[in-house]
Amino acid sequence: MGNILKFDTLNSFLRLSKRRLAQGPIALIFVEDDIEIRSTIAHHLMRGFRSILVFVPKGIAHPDGFAPEVHSIRYDTHSEEAVTCAINRIILWAPDTWMYYCYNAEYLFYPFCETRSIRELLAFNTQEERAAMLTYTIDLYAADLSQNPNAVCTQTAQIDSSGYYAQTRVDPDNHNFPKERQLDFFGGLRWRFDQYVPNAQRKIDRVGLFKSKPGLQLHPDDTFNEPEYNTYTGRWHNSPSAAILSFRAAKALLINAASCAAIDRFDWPHSVPFKWHSEQLLALGLMETGQWF
Repeated sequence: MGNILKFDTLNSFLRLSKRRLAQGPIALIFVEDDIEIRSTIAHHLMRGFRSILVFVPKGIAHPDGFAPEVHSIRYDTHSEEAVTCAINRIILWAPDTWMYYCYNAEYLFYPFCETRSIRELLAFNTQEERAAMLTYTIDLYAADLSQNPNAVCTQTAQIDSSGYYAQTRVDPDNHNFPKERQLDFFGGLRWRFDQYVPNAQRKIDRVGLFKSKPGLQLHPDDTFNEPEYNTYTGRWHNSPSAAILSFRAAKALLINAASCAAIDRFDWPHSVPFKWHSEQLLALGLMETGQWF
């Protein structure tokens, strides 16, 4: 533990720290508010990322007291397409590097993550000639909103045990034919409270883990300009997938005036306590081992 490196702008970080980006995998954490910043950083340090970049908007203090792998960058995460722009700039500066991105109060889980590091998983993915991994955003929410009015409580967090589904992703440039090995996934709070969620924000799939390369670009809808990056599995057999457990949707629903006035609880008959263990997510079918055992 010690003082982390702090940068006033993304430009200053890129200018002074290009060498750090070359040693992946790196995690990019985009801070939107002051909720669970420390637990988010600590969780991803435990996963084994070589570097963690934390993007912090004005008005929120730089996190401190972490390992030197953590770097804090002052950045306006609320501006239009802020996350997309930052990731695409880092892709340019660090080609051929495994990357991961999430927001504060989000936590990455993958098969056997309690005993295997993210480096082991991505090494296997590379051997399988896969340059990206699909991550499902699984909503977390506090069991009692009267005790936790922002819907965040890691000790009593719950998840939906059912209600997830997929739809064919069509190609508008090819007579709306289905895209090969691409699906749109839905479920969780965005499905149960869809009247308060814009259409473009209802999907729960995100290509959260990917290997950068020249020309690669992330789109605002969390897909890439390279079609193979957006596939949920390889051509010849099943591929591993991961899950990002997230309080983000619950927080947003309680900030929005219309939904906040209408919602007094998130739990329903299919809510179960989250055990903070990959075995639970595998048992519920919320991520896959693929050929990795």
